[in-house]
Amino acid sequence: MINNYSNTAQLKDLMTAPPMTAEQHAEIMRKRNEQRRKIEDAREARQAERERCGERWT
Repeated sequence: MINNYSNTAQLKDLMTAPPMTAEQHAEIMRKRNEQRRKIEDAREARQAERERCGERWT
């Protein structure tokens, strides 16, 4: 499970910081998507290798 409370920034810091730009948000989302794709690709490759070897583990 993902821990949504790992960021310990103070509320005052969050409220006084300028909002991120669209470019910053887009870059963050691109990195997040790239990481997710890498994880999915590794998971699929592992499963394909196990199926090729005759193993049926989750």
